[in-house]
Order: sequence, then structure tokens, then C-alpha cells
Amino acid sequence: MNDHGDDVQPELPGRARRRLRSSRLIQYLLLQAVIAVAGVAVLLQSLPGPPAQYQVTAFQLTEAGAERPVTLPYFSPLRNAMNDPPRFQGHFVRPAGETSQAWSVFLPRFTNGVEVTVNDVVILDSRRDPAANRPDRNTPAIAVIPASVLRDGDNAISIRLFIWGPISGFLDRIWVGPDEALRPTYNLRTLVFVTLPVVFSSWQAILAVILGIMWVMRRHEPAYGVLAAAMAVGVGQAFLQTPMGETPFSRLNVILISSAPIESALVLVFALLLSGWKWQRYAWIIFIPGIALALAGLFGNQALVRALFLILAVPMVGISLLIMAVVTARSALQRQNVASFLLGCAVTIMLTCWIVDLLSVFQMMPNRIFTARLSYSAMLVAIGAGLTWRFARALNQVDGFAGRLVTQVREAEEKLKASFAREEERARAAALARERTRLMRDLHDGLGGQLVSIVALSERGNGSAGIGDAARAALKDLRLVIDSMDDIGGDLMLALGSWRERAMAQLRPHDIALDWRAVTAQGLPVHPELRPWHVIQIVRLLDEAVTNAVKHAEARRITVRIETLAGADGVERGCITVEDDGKGFEIASDGGAAGAAKTARGLRNMRSRAARCGAELELSSCAQGTRKGTRVRLTLPHRFPDSDGG
Repeated sequence: MNDHGDDVQPELPGRARRRLRSSRLIQYLLLQAVIAVAGVAVLLQSLPGPPAQYQVTAFQLTEAGAERPVTLPYFSPLRNAMNDPPRFQGHFVRPAGETSQAWSVFLPRFTNGVEVTVNDVVILDSRRDPAANRPDRNTPAIAVIPASVLRDGDNAISIRLFIWGPISGFLDRIWVGPDEALRPTYNLRTLVFVTLPVVFSSWQAILAVILGIMWVMRRHEPAYGVLAAAMAVGVGQAFLQTPMGETPFSRLNVILISSAPIESALVLVFALLLSGWKWQRYAWIIFIPGIALALAGLFGNQALVRALFLILAVPMVGISLLIMAVVTARSALQRQNVASFLLGCAVTIMLTCWIVDLLSVFQMMPNRIFTARLSYSAMLVAIGAGLTWRFARALNQVDGFAGRLVTQVREAEEKLKASFAREEERARAAALARERTRLMRDLHDGLGGQLVSIVALSERGNGSAGIGDAARAALKDLRLVIDSMDDIGGDLMLALGSWRERAMAQLRPHDIALDWRAVTAQGLPVHPELRPWHVIQIVRLLDEAVTNAVKHAEARRITVRIETLAGADGVERGCITVEDDGKGFEIASDGGAAGAAKTARGLRNMRSRAARCGAELELSSCAQGTRKGTRVRLTLPHRFPDSDGG
């Protein structure tokens, strides 16, 4: 529960700071004094008992060979009386009119064990119940008197008080009467001194598991591990029973039951670590009493352990509580947080109960009700509240951080949206500029040249036929540009279908046949990245090939073959081949046509268009022999480039 995230106090002048510190100290001490006084006042109050008419207080005591009358409650000076225990003999009267009711004997408190006989018949022996033999517990006892034993009128009752230390014997007042009159008081004491400690011990076990997990996950905070160990020792001490016989197993039980100084030392170490104290080697000295008791239980006997318990364990618990009170007070004054104040109040409650129990051991209190172990529940409540407070504080910090993070993310998101919008706008503007440039170039290369020809022919005044051809060519080029803008979904075969119709219309007046062959079923691969300017470059390249065949080759047949080829790397590429049966030409060393300037310029344009698309262009031509003609082979790329290489 060490929380370094406490609010930072503003710096004050030295005198004001000392005055504030003194004021806080006085307030804290007054609060602890009120808690201590209230605790003593509560502890001095007796629990309600059965009706007084059934109380039996006058007994004849036989102790250490002497007989004398006593009145309960009785403190015995003996610390060990097993062979010759003190014996209390008394009488009670059952009225004749109550024979139909069951009667019981109720013993609210005794140390260490009792044997009760009524009319010389044993009806109760607490030694058979290990839970009732613990001197640190306030376990009550009740026994129903068998009807065959109980007599009308005077009845004899005898109580033997077995004492085995480490404290002296004690027998509280007893009641003998109808069971229905005694049972409610017994149930109340069982709830307070038996059931509630079991509930708190169960909570202590759960807390030990939680703290152990927290220590495993946060090794840099050893306080959790130390407190988990203390809780585990306390759970073992609460649930293990006191053995009566001398057995090897009973020795181990004595070691665990006598572990109060070990538990108190661990809790003290936790308080020191919580206050920021660093572990020192000499600190092992606080574990010496517990280790000594454990060794006594392992190598000695139960009598030795009980004798050492009062000498080592009780002072060690008190010293630990006193040191914890100082440490928690200092921590509460410095940190001013809820966890430190709760822990300080819990230590005050435990210290008050320990002092009252010590006074009871020395017979300075009217009864012997031990509450120090029961007051340990205040420590459990404080620890649980401290963990809950820290968890809630951490959640608030996480919520605050999450809120700030959401705000920052929202602001960053808005900035990113604005940035993306600006980038998108710039990208759109750049795309429009590129498309505008492409259209200008395409129109200039195609339609612009045709319009220049029309103007030149019209100025001559005698080229009406030429004007018509130029106009048709311009219209054809314009249609090509418009068709290239259609969305064909990356399927070049759609664009080639339109080109095929235009090519057939172009070849028909020249009586040239077009042989269209799709070698592979799918034709060409689909290219999702295909753009309109790719289509224009490819179609114009094919137009150039067909136009050259019409104008220069004197061909009678043009064959267009479309196929998909798998390369050496296993990647499929589309291939378009345009082949004619014309007269052919000679290819110069630079890849152009030898001796024909216009043809050479057209071939260079074809290569340029192929390069823009990332395609490979192969030209072959033969002017002699039986296999005359020209072949243009265009191998498409696996992926078309995003930008115009031109």
C-alpha cells in the first residue's frame, strides 16, 4: 500500500511548517487517545448473561491439598495442575415444577480445561474439544444434563479445572438452569468468540493469497510479500488445534501455535517497509523470539514452550505494537492519506486490547476475556480498506490518464484527418495535372497533327479528298482518346475489342484482311493497375503498326495474335503480335528502318510508347525470300508503371 502518488504539500516557511506539524501531531494523538479510551470502555462492558436466578457462584474449593469456600469468578495461582486440578463443589436446586424442561450447565469462560459432573456423573469434559482448550480463545461451553441424572430439589455439581499454562487458571461464573434460558447467551458468545474469528481468519487467508499475488507481480515492493507471509502464519495459528498428548505431530503444532512473535515481527517489518524504511541486516534480531520458540517446540516439550511463551512471545508482541504505533503515526503525519490513518487507528486498537489482556493475565481485570487476537480484525479491515483505497485511487488515475489520452488521440486524429485531407487534395490536384498534361500530349500528338494537316490542305484549296481523310483521322484519334477514358477494370481485351473494329474499318477500303487470333483462352492477364494513358499508348502503338503495314508494306493480310506467356521466372505476361505479309524492310543497326525517314520516325514512336508502359517491343522484318513481311511483338509488363515514363 506504499503509494508514492500522494498530493504534494505546498512549501511553507520553517516556523509555519513546524506549527502545522505540531498541530497535526496533537490532532493525531487526540484521535488515538479517544480510540484507546473508547476501546477500554467497551472492553470493560460485560456481555449479557442468563437470568441471575440460575447463577451459581458459591463453591467449596479444594486446591493444593487445602479446602476453602470461594466465589466465582476465581483466579487460580497455579500454572500447571493436571494431576491434582483444583476442584469446585457446589449445589443448585431444580424446582419440582420444571421437570418437563431440559436443564444445562453453562460455562462462559475458563482456562484451560474443565470437567463437570452433576450428581457424580460426568456431563462435560472440554479436553475432548481441542478448540476449547486454547487459552487465547474465549470459547464458551454448555452441556445438557441428562434427565436420569437430574433430581428434583438439591443437586450436587463438581468442576475440576485443568491448568497447563502458560497462564494461570481461571473459572468464570457458571449458570445451571433450563436450556432455553441459557442457550441464547451461549449462542451470542459463540458468535462473538468462535464464529467471527473464523470469518476473520478466512478473510485473512484470502488476503494472504491476494497479497502473495501482488508481491509476485510486483517484486519491487517487498512489503506485499512480508505481509502475505504474516497473514499465512496467522491463518495457520488460527486453524491449528492444541494437542494434548506428547507426539511428534503435536510438536509441529506447538511450533505453529507459538508463532505469534513471528507473525508480529513480520507485521512490524511490513509497517517499516511501508514507511519507506530499507531492510538492514541487524533487523533479523526481531525474529529471535519466534525462532527460539520454534526451536523449543521442535527439540523441547510443550511445557518448555508454554514457559517461554510468556517470557518471549508476549513482550515481543507488545514491543512490535509499540514500534508500529510510532511508525504508523509518523507515516500518517507525513503522508496525510487514508491508508496510513486507518493503519494507525488499527494499531492503536490492537495495542489497547493487548494492554487490557496483559492486565487480565496479571489478575488486574474483573474477568479474563482476551480480545487482542480478535482486535487483529481491525488490522485486516485497515489493510483491506487501504488496498481498496489504493485500487480506487489507481483507477481514478487510470481514468484520468485514459481521458487525457482519449483527448490527445482525438486531437491527433483531427490533425491526421486534416493532414490526410490536405494530402488527398494535393494528390487529387497532382492527378488532375498529370491527366491534363497527358490529354494535352495525346491530343497534340494525335488530333493536333490531324488538324494541322486539315488547315494546310484547306489553304492549298485543291485537297478536298485529303481534307476528308485528315478529318476522319482526327475524328478517329478523338474517339480513341474518349474510349481510353472508359473504365475497363484492368481488362485490356475490352480495349482491344474496340480497336479491332476500328482496324477492320481502316483495312476494308484497302482490301486487306485482318486475321484475329486469341491463342490462350483468357487472352491477356487482367491488370488492376491499368490506367487510361496505358491504353492510349498501347492502342496507338498498334495503330502505328497497322498504318505502316497499309502505307508501306503493300500487305494483303495482317495477323494479330494475342496470348499469355509464362516467363522463365514463372510470371505470366501478356503478348500482342502484329504480323503482315508485305514486302518488309531492312532494319538499321539502331533498330529503325534503313533508308526511310518517316518509317524510322514511326518505329521510334512505337518504341517510346512501349517504354512508357514498361513493355518490351521486338521488331523483325524480311524483304526477301518466301517469308517476307514485318512482325511487331509487344510483351506487356507483369505490372504497369504508376507514372508515365515519357
